[in-house]
Amino acid sequence: MNRRSLVAIAALSALAASAPALAQSGKDIRIAHIYSNTGPLEAYGKQTAIGFNLGLEYATEGTMMVNGRKLVVLEKDDQGKPDVAKSLLSAAYSDDKADLAVGTSSSGAALAMLPVAEEYKKLLVVEPAVADSITGDKWNKYIFRTARNSSQDAISNAVAQDKDGTSIVLLAQDNAFGRDGMTAFKESLKKAKVVGEEYLPPATTDFTAAAQRILDKFKGQSGRKVVYIVWAGAANPFKVSDLGLKSGGIEIAGGGNILPALVNYKPFPGMEGSIYYYFGIPKNPVNEWLVSNHYKKYKAPPDFFTAGGFAAATAIVTALKKTGGDTSTNKLISTMEGMSFETPKGKMTFRKEDHQAMQSMYHFKIKVDPAFAWGVPELVHEIKPEEMNIPIRNKR
Repeated sequence: MNRRSLVAIAALSALAASAPALAQSGKDIRIAHIYSNTGPLEAYGKQTAIGFNLGLEYATEGTMMVNGRKLVVLEKDDQGKPDVAKSLLSAAYSDDKADLAVGTSSSGAALAMLPVAEEYKKLLVVEPAVADSITGDKWNKYIFRTARNSSQDAISNAVAQDKDGTSIVLLAQDNAFGRDGMTAFKESLKKAKVVGEEYLPPATTDFTAAAQRILDKFKGQSGRKVVYIVWAGAANPFKVSDLGLKSGGIEIAGGGNILPALVNYKPFPGMEGSIYYYFGIPKNPVNEWLVSNHYKKYKAPPDFFTAGGFAAATAIVTALKKTGGDTSTNKLISTMEGMSFETPKGKMTFRKEDHQAMQSMYHFKIKVDPAFAWGVPELVHEIKPEEMNIPIRNKR
């Protein structure tokens, strides 16, 4: 074969290799965002959607483009129902031709979505569902999570609660979020002892019977007594304090939450815990942009899950910029494993082993400020990723 033929073959091979990239150039990048626009976690879902859209605006400098390709967001409401979330994701990948997806608000719904991502071999960025099993035993290689997990919640909250001479009763919802959270919390305790556990239906609003059982579990215990609460949704489990606990000298503790829920923290000045995000804590340019622009658009500060949606967006845009707009799954996976990206909380990094975003958490103490309707989480200490030994649970 002569030199001219060899050159021609080489040119054809190069053209064939670049064909997928050429085919993608200029084509819209379709991102399905599945979340609870209605249902018990509606507030969480709506915040996530606002944050995701603001994050895309920030990361693309207002163009909504990456490498000449327009970002198109397909919003879908799973109502917090696992079967609906699963069906919507399948339709997004197949019928809507989504290149990747983000979701969802409920841990149960997110767990139902994981096998769908594996079936279609397309990325799912999990935000804001928390259950450890999502990046644990139910994980597959198509799953990346920008949300914190139960272990990050638990280990950072143990910083505030794990003290000698402390007896703790756990109060949580009887679902993946509640049980995974408490399992991780118990694993994190070194000094305090758990003397009881209460798991209630997620829709519980009357805590009278639970309060009596909690009181019974503290009988015979000396020293500091704490009820540690993990709860999601509109109900106020902090009511247990007024059902005999306060008069018994029993403290209430829990992790941070959205601003409407932090209203329930106001009667507990000095209460300590750990929070994923509070708009007044992080000091960095990304958070300054988010707070400023959220105030301009919504006349209110960004909330807990707004920051999470924003982080999911900056993660995706960072990855797409690195791939030159290439949305092929294997390319995205290899790019995102170990990738760092900027968020309102500062830098996050996807851990290669399980694709969990390593991130800071914030040890807080509740302060009462007349200017705010809620108890203000005042920073005690930023708990950085290297200060938390977050278990790898996926046995990869």
